[in-house]
Amino acid sequence: MAAPGATKTAWKLQEIVAHSSNVSALVLGKSSGRLLATGGEDCRVNLWSVNKPNCIMNLTGHTTPVESVCFNASEEMIVAGSQSGSLRVWDLEAAKSIRTLTGHKANLCSLDFHPYGDFVASGSMDTNIKLWDVRRKGCVFRYKGHTEAIRCLRFSPDGKWLASAADDHTIKLWDLAAGKLMAEFTQHTGPVHVVEFHPNEYLLASGSADRSVRFWDLEKFQLVGCTEGETVPVRAILFSSDGGCLFCAGRDSLRVYGWEPERCFDMVPVGWGKVSDLAICNNQLIGVSSTQSTVSSFVVDLTRVKMTGTAPPGPQSPVIPITRTTPTGSSLRRIYERPSTSCSKPKRVSPVSDEEEKESRAEIQNAEDYNEIFQPKSSISRTPPRYHEPFPAPLEDENAAVKEPDPVTATISNKRNSEQLPRPPVAASTPIVYPELPAPPSPPNNPPVISAARNEPIGLKVADFLPAIKGAASIEVGNDEAMCQIRKGHDTMCMVLTSRMKNLDVVRALWSTGDIKTSMDSAVAINDLSVVVDLLNIINLKASLWKLDLCSVVLPQIEKLLQSKYESYVQTGCLSLKLILQRFLPLITDTLAAPPSVGVDITREERLTKCKLCYKQLRTLSPLVKTRASQSGRYGSAFRELQLLMAALE
Repeated sequence: MAAPGATKTAWKLQEIVAHSSNVSALVLGKSSGRLLATGGEDCRVNLWSVNKPNCIMNLTGHTTPVESVCFNASEEMIVAGSQSGSLRVWDLEAAKSIRTLTGHKANLCSLDFHPYGDFVASGSMDTNIKLWDVRRKGCVFRYKGHTEAIRCLRFSPDGKWLASAADDHTIKLWDLAAGKLMAEFTQHTGPVHVVEFHPNEYLLASGSADRSVRFWDLEKFQLVGCTEGETVPVRAILFSSDGGCLFCAGRDSLRVYGWEPERCFDMVPVGWGKVSDLAICNNQLIGVSSTQSTVSSFVVDLTRVKMTGTAPPGPQSPVIPITRTTPTGSSLRRIYERPSTSCSKPKRVSPVSDEEEKESRAEIQNAEDYNEIFQPKSSISRTPPRYHEPFPAPLEDENAAVKEPDPVTATISNKRNSEQLPRPPVAASTPIVYPELPAPPSPPNNPPVISAARNEPIGLKVADFLPAIKGAASIEVGNDEAMCQIRKGHDTMCMVLTSRMKNLDVVRALWSTGDIKTSMDSAVAINDLSVVVDLLNIINLKASLWKLDLCSVVLPQIEKLLQSKYESYVQTGCLSLKLILQRFLPLITDTLAAPPSVGVDITREERLTKCKLCYKQLRTLSPLVKTRASQSGRYGSAFRELQLLMAALE
């Protein structure tokens, strides 16, 4: 039992309804740790002050869902990338849009601001990286080399290099001055979600879907450490302010790692689900995550977390030091040489044209919070941000720190607040007419897709397990009657689970022989999609397991998965179809287009038969993919990528 007065190490700080539709992008301001930006499928970017319920500012202008957002180092500007491949840059202190940049041909998956110059790097599902000059409104350079979507971009602390991580399992390091590839790291066995430069040393960390964190020496360009302790894919990583350890966030947990030798200093359970971003402020680590339209923020007290090989520091530690005195690794690495900064006021970027201003707006929703965070521009130089007190930690014996809001009530409350708050005029070259926003549609009773992130059984109600009570008077329920109610359907469920266990044993026995196709045949014969999904999830981890004869068996099952109401089934179906198209579509089209062979070639005839069957099945799938590609959000994004890959079928 916790001692009286003991506080929690990690707790939930707040939960807000951030958008009228699903949240598709989240980012924290790393400088303050108190500024949060959210992007949604409603094509808006909203700004929030962490632990405050009201939105500070709405940024509009995008016409397709926002896929990625990023603050600059001083948190004075923000850039947002959309599903259509366009970027928009806003000046938060001037409260207006300053740039609209176009050039990508697919979804923008990642963004990063240069630490010193007015440059933005963007990575897209079209596999290209573009470097943009915000002042001149143009693309400076394009970097090509990845073969799949680029999930993360990071500039080095000195601004000379750019690291990119992609779904093709690789990390690439680019020299910005030379405009060429410096190094490529290929040791990850799954898509790489995130990369992060060490704040001082020539060291790079990466987190992947292969459930590992790897450390790369940027002087020798080689792997110096790899952790295998993660049980779930790595979602976000962040070096401590002094560079002494790495914080690694996975689903519902935070791990603290060291390197050379690699070791886990501590593990803290945190119920944040699929965390999106991390920031550090006042010896506290802030993490944010989203579920549908809701955004949750969490706090970890770093004074109670072990960050070295010794005992964790006490709560009396005032602030994490900014500079390191000694490196953590066994060897002293080179230190980044940062350019000297000038005290003169930077030049403001000229705003967008009148035509673009009509399309893009920055609406201040909460003037008090806005003035507290963004200092007026009349001052000669930016006023240092005010000191933020640490968030108070709840007691160990307290219940949930934040009451879960009812989604319908919260939505109505947010709408009422937005109607009551006066809208101050926005400085602009032309007057802005605010159209009346239509009321958000009521949520359907039966959602078309059941989220994989749900935390409760589907269709399970407590009332179903209790006897019906007629009239107002309560009826005393005996133990025997209560047990009878609870056991209703229990025997049937046990029979179903026992039958499935036997089927899985059969599939596993065939799998152990190394015959993948026979294993899949048996899984299909069971007529249970959940077994097929389990098997496909294993096969998808190693693309070399795919063979042409396996495709002919799997493609009819993929059609069922793509039409499933379960999000996890749709995701597995999309990934399987993507791998089939990438590996076998060129072979199928070339085989069908080749002239008939002279003489008897049994191997070629068998391959031709398989290709014809796969081609017919892919043609059957094509209308379904084309229909789903018109959807918004991550589902539509995945189907649009499949539609591009299937263009060769036309």
